[in-house]
Amino acid sequence: MELDLVEISPKATPPVCKIMEYKKFLYEQKKREKIIKAKSTKVIVKEIRFGPNTDEHDYEFKKKHGIKFLKEGAKLKAFVFFKGRSIIFKEKGQILLLKLAQELEEYGKVESLPTMEGKKMIMFVAPKK
Repeated sequence: MELDLVEISPKATPPVCKIMEYKKFLYEQKKREKIIKAKSTKVIVKEIRFGPNTDEHDYEFKKKHGIKFLKEGAKLKAFVFFKGRSIIFKEKGQILLLKLAQELEEYGKVESLPTMEGKKMIMFVAPKK
């Protein structure tokens, strides 16, 4: 009959086998995996960079971009980058990020509070569904 004995689930007791065309089985398996991959959601992370002495106008401009990113459904990574001796203004950076978190509260939820990683203070905001 030119059919193959295909083992469907080897971990079952006793193992499950079917008599079918092996090539057809592989094709259907790839098709299923492709559908599952297409249905999975991809997380997009957008970044906003601040300095510890960011001006009010620049802050508002970047906040608008942050709102736009969250409305589109992307995660927001806001960070303050400390150059050279500006590392002494850690408090300013933290205040800036907490202020941003408070103002973006209606658009997204803070995933992680500001934390230092090297010369960056990073905060993540996830969009509300």
